[in-house]
Amino acid sequence: MFGKIGVTAMGGDSKTVVEKIIKFENNGIKAAWLTTGGAGVDGLTIFAAAAMATESILLGTCITPTYPRHPITTVQQVQVINHLAPNRFRLGLGPSHKVSIEATYGIEHIAPLTNLREYIFIVRSMLENGEVEFDGKQYRAHARVLSGQNLEIPIMASALRVKSFELCGEISDGAISWVCPGTYLRDVAIPALNKGASKANRIVPPLIVHAPICVHDDIDEVRKAAREQLGNYPKSPFYQQMFSDSGHPEAIEGVWSDGMIDDVVLMGNESAVANQIERLFKWGAGEIIAHPLLAGSDTEKSFERTLSLISSLS
Repeated sequence: MFGKIGVTAMGGDSKTVVEKIIKFENNGIKAAWLTTGGAGVDGLTIFAAAAMATESILLGTCITPTYPRHPITTVQQVQVINHLAPNRFRLGLGPSHKVSIEATYGIEHIAPLTNLREYIFIVRSMLENGEVEFDGKQYRAHARVLSGQNLEIPIMASALRVKSFELCGEISDGAISWVCPGTYLRDVAIPALNKGASKANRIVPPLIVHAPICVHDDIDEVRKAAREQLGNYPKSPFYQQMFSDSGHPEAIEGVWSDGMIDDVVLMGNESAVANQIERLFKWGAGEIIAHPLLAGSDTEKSFERTLSLISSLS
């Protein structure tokens, strides 16, 4: 049994990304997702354009980093998207990582879970109550939404380690993982989500599994693509510890091992990938964000093959 499967639309200039989102909708994809990072194009701004060009596809960020923009600024942008695409937008937030925030923006990256907790409180207060009066450890926010319209927009958050999954269970509308092995999500993430929700006496929010996917017959080519396209996450101490906790102590070497790739990337022919997706849902995923990897010499063909499978499952 398959749940909701969305697809990331990153890659190319803003016009190209909007065209991808339109294509996803035409192919029956239920949700399009965008990640914002560094000095790349801004996902919230692109979604405002995509909202005018689509009718039904859900739009979500996975993620919008918190440190570079004040939560009131985010609320301003979210209102625009909601006006243009009512009930179709979902906000995914996250503190990102110390090395990227401090090196890129020169902003001190301290107490990221405190940052996220305060950020979500401010955003939720403004969207749902129309106003906020808050003086916290990292943020001050005193504002009122002039329209007076209360918006119930899902506020999701990124999660990697136990404490972040617990926080998501406590205060978010969904926890968004990234490059986490399925067994780690089953054995660590979901129990932590349950614990956080129980602490707050609220319904357990869904686990949104953001996973690399590649429908391709040559596994060696998929592994090569993964090493080229999945970045330097094994060099990050937090990701190293996550991989170690999931049975990959070799992550300390700072490179993608075959075993790490095999546990993270959903790959193989159509039947194999469909089975891996179904297994994630059986293990407790509430939704999946497919991040297509482009393998082999014909990357366009690789993308189309992966998109075709997701469309058929949707």
